[in-house]
Amino acid sequence: MLSSTRVLIIMGKKKAHAEGTGLGRTLMKDRLNAAQGHRRRDTWLHTSELNDGYDWGRLNLQSLTEQSSLDDFLATAELAGTEFTAEKLNIRWVPAEARSGLLTAEESNRLKKLHEDNRQLLRIPRRPHWDVNTSPEILQQAERDTFLTWRRELARLEEEQKLILTPFERNLDFWRQLWRVIERSDVVVQIVDARNPSLFRCPDLEKYVLEVSSHKVNMLLLNKADLLTREQRRAWAEYFQKEGIRAVFWSALAEAQRLEAEEKREALEQLSDAELNMEKMSVHPSGPEVSQKSSEDEEEEEEDTTASFEDCTSETDWQTCSEPSGDEEEKEKPSVCGSFYNSSRLLRKDELLEMFKSAHSGAKCKEGQLTVGLVGYPNVGKSSTINTIFRNKKVSVSATPGHTKHFQTLFVEPGLCLCDCPGLVMPSFVSTKAEMICSGILPIDQMRDHVPAVSLVCQTIPRAVMEGTYGINIVRPREDEDPDRTPTAEELLSAYGYMRGFMTAHGQPDQSRSARYVLKDYVNGKLLYCHPPPHIVAKDFQPQHLKFVNQTINVGPSTCVSKPSKVKQIENTVDKTFFHQENVRALTKGVQMVMGYKPGSGPQAQGKAGAEQQAGKPWKKHGNRNKKEKVRRLNKHLDA
Repeated sequence: MLSSTRVLIIMGKKKAHAEGTGLGRTLMKDRLNAAQGHRRRDTWLHTSELNDGYDWGRLNLQSLTEQSSLDDFLATAELAGTEFTAEKLNIRWVPAEARSGLLTAEESNRLKKLHEDNRQLLRIPRRPHWDVNTSPEILQQAERDTFLTWRRELARLEEEQKLILTPFERNLDFWRQLWRVIERSDVVVQIVDARNPSLFRCPDLEKYVLEVSSHKVNMLLLNKADLLTREQRRAWAEYFQKEGIRAVFWSALAEAQRLEAEEKREALEQLSDAELNMEKMSVHPSGPEVSQKSSEDEEEEEEDTTASFEDCTSETDWQTCSEPSGDEEEKEKPSVCGSFYNSSRLLRKDELLEMFKSAHSGAKCKEGQLTVGLVGYPNVGKSSTINTIFRNKKVSVSATPGHTKHFQTLFVEPGLCLCDCPGLVMPSFVSTKAEMICSGILPIDQMRDHVPAVSLVCQTIPRAVMEGTYGINIVRPREDEDPDRTPTAEELLSAYGYMRGFMTAHGQPDQSRSARYVLKDYVNGKLLYCHPPPHIVAKDFQPQHLKFVNQTINVGPSTCVSKPSKVKQIENTVDKTFFHQENVRALTKGVQMVMGYKPGSGPQAQGKAGAEQQAGKPWKKHGNRNKKEKVRRLNKHLDA
């Protein structure tokens, strides 16, 4: 019964296979005939399928419920009677800057002119008028209406003028805190990054401060100014002087280091005084001669201590990386635009506080108290400035833009109060999103495309500076390319990834990880680029790049001519004895055809002339030829 069932199953499979093959061939033949134009001659046809003088085949009678975007576009154009013709020789070259997400020189110049023409349209939201009789509900509703109108105006500006704005703050609560800080402050200080003051400065904020009260004073604080040279700071000071803006230069990091060095010096002085007092107590009280000798030794030891202390603290004296040690302080010159003069010198903590006090001389918001409001973009150093002034961590600091969420007031002394405002991204014009990433406005860790930002770094930082900073060699241009072209983002990141060992699982340099390190170095100032005032060419405003270029010019030709020195080889007797052995053979286990070694090729096998090689399959690990016989006997024993 079992055998018959198996036969039926096999026959059924063969029959089904035969029918399937015939059906497939029939379908393929029918489709081929239909493609060649053959029509089936069938008498059982519907009336609509008969050709009675009208070509029914040209009508599209298929039901269509879904279309792709391209098909929908073409169908709509066909309904509208629009025809498309092919254009020949209509070629447009796409430059390398456009492929990397950057603008060409012509587009950049056009956008700059367009930005200047529409700069007066950039406004910050104003707080609606209110008084003591205004209820909180009515004021909040008025603020929401005003904020909505402001956002619509900016959206209309982007759509009509095709301009790109920074991703400005869209949270009304942040703007409310700015309004409160401006209303209660006597001096409103905009803290900007000294490397690009024009981007971080908001002229409309200065207008709004004067609209709130004519007694308020505007001031510009250029933080991170230690990254600029004295000549660069002097150029910006003269520019702001002509614009009628009060500007001061400051570095929270450099001042914190200076104050820390002073504290260490005072501690060492106190320690040296205590040691001298202990030595006085330990002098033997054996007469005036001994006491006179001890006083002389004491003076000599004091001089040695002072000399050694000066040697230890000479390196920690407060000098910026751009100022020489013998640079004299500038004297205050007569005013050009009113009652102030912009000095290019870096201010210290006490000088900055005195500048705040002397800036305002009119009526104050609160009698007997001067309130200084600190406002600006995120990550420009507002919280760091407050911590440096207080010499304590009064507010939390983070490298991520927008860390501060609420404003707070802090009293430096009984008559001086500082008011810290959360960082606000003001609406301003930018060319690309890469510019905002390189300026520190947008977080680097949250970017999705690193190629445009790194390409911008490659355009602003010369090749020699990047190679000298990181100690890498970037791939040179090909022979058919411009030898002076800037490196691409891929070339820079590949060289940096190989140097740092940032590799992917496939053995390629991790460009995404390398890009974050390079961009953070650019934001922190390791790769330094300073934007000039409008009347100065950008290439002539980068003296910090000259030392790398000069090193490349001086070192380049000499390294090509010099011959590599020969390295003296030291022979090891143990290695020499081992590698000069005559009777050496390969040791194999299992497969005996590894590395070209065959059975009988060793010294022992070659000594036996005429020896028969092992028969059977060479990949078998055993040499038992009667394995099948043993298995048969074992099965026979089990059956018994």
